[in-house]
Amino acid sequence: MRAGEGVVTTSFPEPRLGAIRVPLPPGAPALGARVFGAVDLRWVEWGPPEGAPVLCLHGLSRNGRDFDPLAMALAAEGRRVLCIDMPGRGLSSWLSDPRLYAVPTYVALLQPLLRELKKPFDLVGTSMGGLIGLGLASIPGQSRRRASLRRLVLNDVGAAIPGSALAHIGAYLAETPGFESLEAVEAHLRRIHAGFGALSDAQWRHLACHSARALPNGRLGLHHDPGIGRALGPAIADVSLWPLWSVLRPPVLLLRGADSPLLTAETAARMATRPGTTLVTFDGCGHAPALMAAEQIETVAGFLR
Repeated sequence: MRAGEGVVTTSFPEPRLGAIRVPLPPGAPALGARVFGAVDLRWVEWGPPEGAPVLCLHGLSRNGRDFDPLAMALAAEGRRVLCIDMPGRGLSSWLSDPRLYAVPTYVALLQPLLRELKKPFDLVGTSMGGLIGLGLASIPGQSRRRASLRRLVLNDVGAAIPGSALAHIGAYLAETPGFESLEAVEAHLRRIHAGFGALSDAQWRHLACHSARALPNGRLGLHHDPGIGRALGPAIADVSLWPLWSVLRPPVLLLRGADSPLLTAETAARMATRPGTTLVTFDGCGHAPALMAAEQIETVAGFLR
């Protein structure tokens, strides 16, 4: 399948802002003055509040506004779509201790929100967001106190991750550039996220607008905590999640960029042998398909229907 450049548009109104203040998981280090031992988890929400919920979780250095085109399309079908900024990104709290930027922390911090959903939910996770989805799906018993995971979309992440691909991500996260203009932010994103595919100028500008934050010196910085990169550490080994994958129960849509270094063709093919798993590969993409092209959006929407 080949990624297109079109943006799916609807007449659905602007999203609502949502937030919940949640405590750190037990045993976590103290956070310091910025968040006083708790985290403000924020998101943008599309669609009717009574709709069947979909959680959209972004990649390592990204934020929930990456999902705007997908969220608008799902909202037009009556879904309630929550595009969450994970801690250290977008509008959510930064963590004073970079060691907390890890999937187990994110899984724990999402629990209060899941208890409030009170309905089975679907989850679309890009890269890190997919790993969070795997973590949520692996919680034994799917507690009655919170909503259960119905369907899972894994966007270019899987049960085995090469350390070399993680090292590449860590290298650009180690950069902490300041920018003179939004155009400079956009140029930076086009370089480090070329794997998103053949996006239009309007799509790149959308990403730049939601990836920039004002710095005290009048320049622009990226809308994530530089500590996220430090959390990866200097030595990055291969990651194997096959035991987790082997016990996964929900149906899974596995998306892969044809040129992805993070989800290899061999790993994807092995994952696709699991019953209930559908593998779709998008040409013209690496890590990770942006889910902004009409074909990609329809693939996800069709699976979630």
